[in-house]
Amino acid sequence: MSSGEGETGTDCLDTEKGYYLPDEDTLFTGPIGFLKFVLEYRPSTVRVDFPKPIGNSKDIEKIRHCLQQLLSSGKKLEELFTVPNHQSSSCPNEVVAAFINFLLQMVESILCFKAEYIAFHNLRTELGFLITFLGDTSMHLQPTNNVVIDIEAAVNEVGSFFYSLYFAFVVFFATRKEDFLFTYLRLYSTDIENVVNDVVSFLHSGIFDVLEDMPLQTTTEVEETEKAMADIKAMVHEIGSFIVFTKNDRVPESGIVDLALSDLLPKFELLKSKIKEHCITVSKMTIDMAPKTGVVSLFIVDSVLDDLMDLINNKSDRIVGLNDQIVMLHGELFLLGSSITSIAVQQEAEQEELIIKTRDIAFEVEYIINSFPPVWYLALRIPLLIEKIQLITMAIKEMKNDIDVVGMLEVAQYPDEHLSSQYKETPISEDVIVGFEDVALKIAEQLVRGTEQLQIISLFGMPGIGKTTLANKLYNDPSVIYHFYERAWCVVSQTYDKKNILINILSCIRNVKQEQIAIKDEENFAGDVYKSLKGRRYLLFLDDIWDTKLWDDLKRIFPNDGTGSRILFTTRNKEVSLKVSPHCVINTLPFLSEVESWDLLQKKVFKGKSCPQELLDIGKKIANKCHGLPLAVVVIAGVLANMENKEHLWQEVAGNLSSHLSENLGNYIPILELSYNHLPMHLKPCFLYFGTFKEDEEIHIQKLISLWVAEGYIKKEEQKSLEDVALEYVMKLIDRSLVLVAGKKFDGSIKTCKIHDLLREMCLRIAEEKNFLKVVNINVDESHPLPYFNEVAMYQKHHCLSIVYGEDPTASLPFGPHVRSLLCGNVTLPTLVACGLKVLRVLDFCSPWADLVVFGINQLVHVRYLALSSTLPPMDSFHKLEFLVLRNRDAVEIPDVLLNMMSLRQVHFEGGAYFSESIRHRAIKDKSFQMKNNLQSISFLQIFDEADEKILRCSSNLHRLKGKVQSSHSYSIDFLNQLESLKLRSCRSMGNSSFNLISLPLNLKQLTLICVDMAQEQMELIGKLEYLVVLKLRDVSFDGGRWDTSEGEFPQLKFLKLSNVGLAEWNTSSDHFPRLQRLGLEYCKHLKMIPPILGDIPTLLMIEVYKCAEAIKESAKRIQEEQEDMGNEELKVIIFDCQSVVVSESEEEGN
Repeated sequence: MSSGEGETGTDCLDTEKGYYLPDEDTLFTGPIGFLKFVLEYRPSTVRVDFPKPIGNSKDIEKIRHCLQQLLSSGKKLEELFTVPNHQSSSCPNEVVAAFINFLLQMVESILCFKAEYIAFHNLRTELGFLITFLGDTSMHLQPTNNVVIDIEAAVNEVGSFFYSLYFAFVVFFATRKEDFLFTYLRLYSTDIENVVNDVVSFLHSGIFDVLEDMPLQTTTEVEETEKAMADIKAMVHEIGSFIVFTKNDRVPESGIVDLALSDLLPKFELLKSKIKEHCITVSKMTIDMAPKTGVVSLFIVDSVLDDLMDLINNKSDRIVGLNDQIVMLHGELFLLGSSITSIAVQQEAEQEELIIKTRDIAFEVEYIINSFPPVWYLALRIPLLIEKIQLITMAIKEMKNDIDVVGMLEVAQYPDEHLSSQYKETPISEDVIVGFEDVALKIAEQLVRGTEQLQIISLFGMPGIGKTTLANKLYNDPSVIYHFYERAWCVVSQTYDKKNILINILSCIRNVKQEQIAIKDEENFAGDVYKSLKGRRYLLFLDDIWDTKLWDDLKRIFPNDGTGSRILFTTRNKEVSLKVSPHCVINTLPFLSEVESWDLLQKKVFKGKSCPQELLDIGKKIANKCHGLPLAVVVIAGVLANMENKEHLWQEVAGNLSSHLSENLGNYIPILELSYNHLPMHLKPCFLYFGTFKEDEEIHIQKLISLWVAEGYIKKEEQKSLEDVALEYVMKLIDRSLVLVAGKKFDGSIKTCKIHDLLREMCLRIAEEKNFLKVVNINVDESHPLPYFNEVAMYQKHHCLSIVYGEDPTASLPFGPHVRSLLCGNVTLPTLVACGLKVLRVLDFCSPWADLVVFGINQLVHVRYLALSSTLPPMDSFHKLEFLVLRNRDAVEIPDVLLNMMSLRQVHFEGGAYFSESIRHRAIKDKSFQMKNNLQSISFLQIFDEADEKILRCSSNLHRLKGKVQSSHSYSIDFLNQLESLKLRSCRSMGNSSFNLISLPLNLKQLTLICVDMAQEQMELIGKLEYLVVLKLRDVSFDGGRWDTSEGEFPQLKFLKLSNVGLAEWNTSSDHFPRLQRLGLEYCKHLKMIPPILGDIPTLLMIEVYKCAEAIKESAKRIQEEQEDMGNEELKVIIFDCQSVVVSESEEEGN
């Protein structure tokens, strides 16, 4: 490109091209920040070329070309500042609200640069209310076209104002006399008013001063110059038409921007009058409530009640004059919550409508009180909310009265759970069975051998794993047919008809059609079944049992005559097996191995023929990605069988396996959805939340539980913490075969979990259908030309939004007034406008590349869970925060406000954190120093001296603490009476001794020490901890290289791990570790041997050795041999030679 053609503007503003941006924290501040923001969100099809600055040029052609480029770039971006066309949209409210959210980001970028702009503060308030109104769905039950049209006209004027501002900055950039870098820095730091003043002055007179100074030589030059000047004047006039600040002939000396805003803001007063009239009209209409989501969680009522009480207690300015109405609203909602709980437990179909209405009114109240509306709007809406609540409460009371009169209705399931009792789970493969040989052999033995008493046998596993297929194989096995006199196969499913089941059993026993015996009543059938089975050896197969009600109804019909009869049933719920009979034999169906998965795939695709050589590797890869679930293998086999056997086609399937699974589930969807439909109400949102995590992601239980608690999904129970109740929810989902255990701790408790890809696809499908969760994959190929508008119309409807960026992420502006969870990943330039996220409770942004820029962060007052990358925002407004995660690299200062938050329970600083100097100074000087908080977990905290200890002493509720301690300092931590888990790492340097432990909390259950010199007295101190279960010592030196234990020490210790310890001689006895179950040794180069006496510990199950001296390996083997000679086959000795194995084992132990 020639110098006369200018440079592309995006390059001009790209700091990666070598231009220095002084401070990344002010990336979106000042005129340059405003320009960068607009360009970031320009239409994806538009390339904006900024002209090269005119500078001191006297070249009239160059000036003309510069102005032509200015006009061109201005016209290209004009659509960005206007409400997008929403004629095809089903809800224009959302389109207009999304545009307002975009405008708000521009407002915030200016306020970041100059906070004292009162006019912009007022504009932010007016735009914020418009988003609140447009998101208030109950106010849009009748056509709101006129109101929306008025709002659209008003915000388009605001858009025109910002377009003028943007264009003024571009003109300023292009018409400066200074060089490029100086102009860039001027735009970075110059006040907005000064920039606009310069531009207006230039367009009125400055450009003509330049033209008058042009040197003219010949007549031809004069004519050409006059023509060029005429063109330039016309272009200047057209450029001026883009900038509203130039419309007046009078050029004020200052305040041009304020003058334009002062003309704009009064129009909002007229607009609010129209909105008020509309709201009054709607309030007189018949009350109706459109469901926001199909997922019911009544615990939201408790959360909203907490919000109302917080509003009442804090006497917020937002409710001046409305306190009595808020108190009444709280009382009515509390009464409704109490009323609905009793009928929700019974889960009757007739009551579902009231349950849904209760949930919806709770969400509506939450939105209205938490979205910062003006007082006049609250005054209009609260009476309507109270009326709705009272109507629902009255309906519940009437229903209870009807039940009292008529008697308790027979319990039924929800309508969406009604499926025919004759529905049969489609066998995974009737002609091809792969795997299960060992399980089939074991169950066959259970069927034909063993006790002569009636034996109940269950086959348990997740949907699609092949329970029905295997049971069918066993049912038709010749040895089974020969062994039993009578056999009957019956499909139960979720809802069942007792009479139909009895008919089914009789038809199998008598070998007649069901129609021939379906004329008797239920009791006669029960007697006939009993008589037909009495005294005979029978096998009953009951397929797909969901709860114990079936068994309670039928068990008396099945005689136990000591004939060796068996009842085999399949279930997805382990709890059913446990409740049916305490002697029930539970068989868990395993996943297919990689070899078995490939074998099944081959047989289904090639029908007995061999697989072409070029497809072997990719075929095995596809089979492995099915993660051992037969149903997934069968579905993908159907895809491959219907395409050409070309390697590139199979590669495409392997690269997009999830989408192929989702698109081809077809008839298998009901099989999977049965598991979801049968979940109790409170577990449904918990399960659907798994859709927010990435495919194949191993999810830490602690994070999952924290998210559930923050969302309000967990029921408050007396004598139990919310985290304990949430863990019970996890276990119920595991027992129902919907969630898989991915990793365990040493004691068998769960550390990580995951869901199978097939279930994740089902989860995403249901979550989106029910407006619960939307996963947005933002990439450069999005269909909408405006990046800030990508799929934005969908955000309004969903309560949870997960944004995933592809390989080429582009700008996005997440938005959704009803979004309660926002989880983002792989973001390059993230920005949020808090006003567009009215009720946000979860914000999880942990990109490794960028910090999150949040405009109006003080409005995110409802956030309970906050996870960020490296820096903390101002924390003063987060008074409801419960969980804080910061994935920082370097240690950060803990804001003092965090230490006084009563709601905050868990904080995690990945790179460490330290107390501020101000609070340390107060702790030292003030003898009565005190703080109040409810912190239960802190990591990683620097504890370097008495001041830090004194501050820590105020967190008396701590259960878990991970800290870095200073060498050459003595620590007494016994004041943390509730501490159960402690991890300390010494920050000792070369030549310095480590810290000294004087005392420890008596209730400690887990202790990890790193880089410590341990004296014998300190080890004795640890040994006396009565409740210690886990002890890990890493890079620890023992005094004299010797460790002597004593009787009475370590009474509860179950897991001991020594890693790279300075220990040569270990003198102990089996009595000193009476409950030890697992011993691990890593990098122990100096230890002469493992004390042989440890093999005599009756509870010891495992010794693990990794990269230790040969003497240790040999002593471990000798211990195992000695125990085997004594008949102890329980003890396992594992000697690791591969580092990858050790890593997986250490992960299994947990932290």
